[in-house]
Amino acid sequence: MNVRACYTGRPAGAIVVLGLESSCDETAAAVVRLDEAGGAQVLSSVVASQAAAHAPFGGVVPEIAARAHVELIEPVARQALAEAGVGLEALGGIAATAGPGLVGAVMVGLSFAKGLALARGLPLVAVNHLEGHAISARLTAEAPAYPYLLLLVSGGHCQLLEVAGIGDCRRLGSTIDDAAGEAFDKIAKTLGLPYPGGPALERLAEGGDPARFPLPRALLGRSGCDFSFSGLKTAAARLAEQIEGEADRRDVAACVQAAIARQLAERSERAMALYAAQHGGRNLRFVTAGGVAANRAVRERLEASAKAHGFSFTAPPLKYCTDNAAMIALAGAERLAMGLADDLAAPARPRWPLDEAAALAKPTHVPGRKGAKA
Repeated sequence: MNVRACYTGRPAGAIVVLGLESSCDETAAAVVRLDEAGGAQVLSSVVASQAAAHAPFGGVVPEIAARAHVELIEPVARQALAEAGVGLEALGGIAATAGPGLVGAVMVGLSFAKGLALARGLPLVAVNHLEGHAISARLTAEAPAYPYLLLLVSGGHCQLLEVAGIGDCRRLGSTIDDAAGEAFDKIAKTLGLPYPGGPALERLAEGGDPARFPLPRALLGRSGCDFSFSGLKTAAARLAEQIEGEADRRDVAACVQAAIARQLAERSERAMALYAAQHGGRNLRFVTAGGVAANRAVRERLEASAKAHGFSFTAPPLKYCTDNAAMIALAGAERLAMGLADDLAAPARPRWPLDEAAALAKPTHVPGRKGAKA
């Protein structure tokens, strides 16, 4: 259990925070300045990718990731401070991802942060990686005010949440099987695409016909805001076995991308209706974040859905959709501004849902329900 302790009040003036991220296969550090009005300025953001090290294995190897983080975390943090033009004496706190993620990888960044905080007498903030994604759109010039409706969609997570503020998220829907990013990656592998699969599939889909092959439309007619991508993944794998030639591969990729974007939009539209009713038609702000939010077709479909339902639309810049430390630093700064910090005993957590109460009631399959063809 994370030990959340009360800090001695907000520091006077702006807060400058060093953020560290090591939950998977990127070692990242960033420095973010949060002013008294709550505006964020990214002073630096450094990301060292491990994609080349994992590519021969077709996915992330936890031990390789952890070893790489050990080698990279200190030089990446030094580079972030240097690019920001600040020294440790200018920091108001250290923030680090404490989960969810590969626990060995998480421990590297969190342990480094603890040592630095202890040595410099700085407060530590152990950040939920998902909370970083949830507020990453607030790194933009058009930072959305709280509350807003969020679609968090990445390689490991796909959920709709009402974000009322830092540490205050209520889940409206989640995937009952695979995440959208996981589906992208697995389908890309069946098409013979290299790791990482999602971006490779998006490139292959360019120029393809997104309407050529019918694919399952999961949970059609089911109430609620949950997602399902397993049927699509299976159908695409079977289709990949039957096609021949590069043109067919492009069309399959385009159809898969369109099917994923369609489901994300349809379930988000359900959440928009619920959210609008609960808020009396006020605060109609829709945000999407996470690695899949970097996909152009997905982003365009979601923006169109938001506009059609009277919602504003915000997504982080592409560099803040994938794993980065700027979002971790911002989450840490916002917590410090609320007077919150963590005990040095804060653990690394392989699992850590944003809405822990909702996570106890897992979505279930509806027996006998089949996906309809589009």
